[in-house]
Amino acid sequence: MKAKNCLIFGGSGQIGRNLIRKLTKKNYKVTVVTRNSHQKGYIIKTQANAGYIEVVEANIFDEKKIRGLFEKTDICINLIGILYESGKGNTFKNIHSIFPSILAKLCKEYKVQQFIHLSALGINEAISSEYAISKLEGETNIKKNFPLATILRPSIVYSVDDNFTTNFMTLLSRLPFFPLYYNGATKFTPIHCSDLRDIIYHIISKNIHSKIIECIGPEVISFKEILKRLLKLINKNRLLIPVPFFFANITAKIFQIFPKPLLTVDQLILLKYDNVSSNKYQTNFDIGIPSSREFAKEVEKYCYMWREGGQFSTKKYNSMNS
Repeated sequence: MKAKNCLIFGGSGQIGRNLIRKLTKKNYKVTVVTRNSHQKGYIIKTQANAGYIEVVEANIFDEKKIRGLFEKTDICINLIGILYESGKGNTFKNIHSIFPSILAKLCKEYKVQQFIHLSALGINEAISSEYAISKLEGETNIKKNFPLATILRPSIVYSVDDNFTTNFMTLLSRLPFFPLYYNGATKFTPIHCSDLRDIIYHIISKNIHSKIIECIGPEVISFKEILKRLLKLINKNRLLIPVPFFFANITAKIFQIFPKPLLTVDQLILLKYDNVSSNKYQTNFDIGIPSSREFAKEVEKYCYMWREGGQFSTKKYNSMNS
């Protein structure tokens, strides 16, 4: 059987790299589009054997250049997303609304078999967040231009390469206390990157179309509980202090000035809404791909980098000799 060609946008991130390895091992040929092949190309190329992967440098809004890639594409996968706006075209509207619309139109024009788009969980409820609004607009544009598309809405995605657990463990290891926004009550269903990869592969291999699927992990965990678990894993004791919204909003306005903000006003707004299944759409459990990786067990595999003594810390030494 002829190998299918996958065109991936956002292949250099944690999800993309995991997915590339899985697809190429299953004999899919993968083309990855990146804006900077010198910076990211060498990382992408190490994810698969020669002949199975091609790296193309292009501005994702250069429709003339990316159009040519669709002529040999069977499956298009969009993993591109941003958590904050940073200028130079990196706006929520451009990345989450306009770009997916362009891809959907090209998928329809070139009769692509599947279009898989990564959106986000909880965006129907988070009506006051610009991030959520742009994600919803993107989904609407996709369904209008390519109704066969499958849209995935994952909760927080974590792994050793994430910007979630790694950032929090860095902050928790350095700060004497940590602010609890909304009393830390916001609920999440974190999903490991490998579980999300398996969901995407299942959709491809089973040729699933025209669905919105909420991708969730096996546990519902509050923000406060996430912080407590991370503290336990890195052997730290820190005060978790509830912060009034007024003060939190001021700090977010200050943080978002920095090139890589720890928190923005829009992210603070998002934290107000639970990030769990809405029960309005199927989840990965419903389509037969349950998440199996538990949060604390997975983070324990790489949390030693934030412990005193690293992998030779007392806690690890004791567990090895118990």
